[in-house]
Amino acid sequence: MKNAVKIQTFAALVLLGAGGLLAGCKSAPDLTQDQAKTMIQAKYDKDPGTVFNIAVDDPGMQKGVHANYWLLVKRYPNGYWGDFKLTPEGTKVVKPASGGDTVQWRPDGPNDPKYTVVVVPLALSKLKARNLDDVQTIADTKTVTYMEDVDLSSLPAPLQGIAQNPANKLSTKRMATFTVVDGAWTVKSIE
Repeated sequence: MKNAVKIQTFAALVLLGAGGLLAGCKSAPDLTQDQAKTMIQAKYDKDPGTVFNIAVDDPGMQKGVHANYWLLVKRYPNGYWGDFKLTPEGTKVVKPASGGDTVQWRPDGPNDPKYTVVVVPLALSKLKARNLDDVQTIADTKTVTYMEDVDLSSLPAPLQGIAQNPANKLSTKRMATFTVVDGAWTVKSIE
């Protein structure tokens, strides 16, 4: 009889131990594309924003004149170089990357399609996540690749138009890595 009680007690302890062990090995919750996008966007929204330098090409220079951001103050003898001074309206929205209040236009020729100058908007831009791929599991983490876009909505419409040229990289492919913290997925890194 004593052995039967010992065996039952031992069996009960084994079952309790196994139950406790299984309870401690919880599987990670699922992570959907929508949840991943929400977490990535929440991280971007929490960030104060970033400076997005705008490369201005020839059509952009013309748009800047029409928007009254800069005015031609000096034309050089070759006919295609010029100095453009920021107007009071222009000083409210941009500054030349080189400093000062004058944009120096110095292309290699009158029809140089690759020449740009850089202006720095005074308003910060936010980032947006779009087009997430399927969530992948790598060991105890999850990853997702997606497109990160510069959100230009904080800029005035004419400046947004100037930024829409091939010299400006408005989208970048990124990968976010997620880990489980306190039973929930969180963004670990964005590369």
